[in-house]
Amino acid sequence: MRSAAQTNSESQSARGPLTDVKVLELKGYGPAPFCGMLLADMGADVLRVDRIETVTPEIEAKERYDLYSRNKRSIALDLKQPDAVAALLDLAEHADILIEPYRPGVMERLGLGPEVCALRNTKLVYGRMTGWGQEGPLASAPGHDINYIALMGALYSMGRPEDAPAPPLNLVADLGGGALYMAFGLMCALMEARRSGLGQVVDAAMVDGVASLMTGVYGYLELGRWTRQRGRNFLDGGAPYYDVYATSDDKYVAIGAVEPKFFAELTRRLGLAASELPAQNDRAGWDALRERFKQVIKSKTRAEWTDLFEGAETCFTPVLDLDEAVDHPHNQARGVYVDFAGVKQPGPAPRLTRTPASLRTAPPASGQHTREALLNWGLSPARVEAGLASGALWQKC
Repeated sequence: MRSAAQTNSESQSARGPLTDVKVLELKGYGPAPFCGMLLADMGADVLRVDRIETVTPEIEAKERYDLYSRNKRSIALDLKQPDAVAALLDLAEHADILIEPYRPGVMERLGLGPEVCALRNTKLVYGRMTGWGQEGPLASAPGHDINYIALMGALYSMGRPEDAPAPPLNLVADLGGGALYMAFGLMCALMEARRSGLGQVVDAAMVDGVASLMTGVYGYLELGRWTRQRGRNFLDGGAPYYDVYATSDDKYVAIGAVEPKFFAELTRRLGLAASELPAQNDRAGWDALRERFKQVIKSKTRAEWTDLFEGAETCFTPVLDLDEAVDHPHNQARGVYVDFAGVKQPGPAPRLTRTPASLRTAPPASGQHTREALLNWGLSPARVEAGLASGALWQKC
């Protein structure tokens, strides 16, 4: 028979490894809510702090598709009112982590800066998500993913040499250099706070994260294996063995045969004799080699090439669209995509064996949990009802 302790442990394991972590996430866009989603998927109790605003039927209809808010609860506060600021400071007293997505100085003007919060909770880890960082000439400037990667040399390095740099999805600065570095920094600071009893500020600037992501490129540049011209290197589409090719049905395949053994198998499967081709890493022969690859690959459909390369060690894959990715047998077998609350979406990542992440609740409506969450986090019923009556707090009916 299971003991109460065993049952509780199993219940916590089912929610993920962060089941005892409380997070306040002030509502923003892109990297901050994505970071909060990562923590929530791993079991953290994440309260999204929304502004009180008019919620139209159109907004309500979209809320269920705000997937970055899954596994979270929503409270709505009017932070222009002292009672709402006081309530948020009370919540900060019980929080492990606070995430704010504003330009430098906004939280200080609200009376919610890290120094003020630290007076209420010395262990609080205070995450600040910005594009340019907390200081520097551009600290207060507006920007988006494309601007941050432009300034860090990343955008310049993407695309074909004869074309303008190619903007990627906002995966590089917003999510990679921003949200993932924020999540890593928060976990590092939280571990240290639990040892020392002292929190600290995590300054997660997207430009810093993008620069860090470019570390390997700078290493190759110093080594002399990377040119400053985009589309001329072995990992940016410059090498013919690391590129995308059109098939006869106007679809595409991707090749990443970097290692010599993979390259040898690639050319064999393409029906090309190695003796008639330039050497794999002879840059002077790359253009000629690419033309041969183009001609051959254009002779068959994507499906035909996929069948021909089935099981081959060549680093060959079809280029799939969003719907095809969901239906691919590998992704199906791993359950990469799930249908949760009637919405198709990627499942949590990464996967933990003993305390796995999970999808527990759909994205909340703005202010859906104000009363419930504030009471759960220790505010008195009288305090909560007074705030609702004054308009400092708002509860969705």
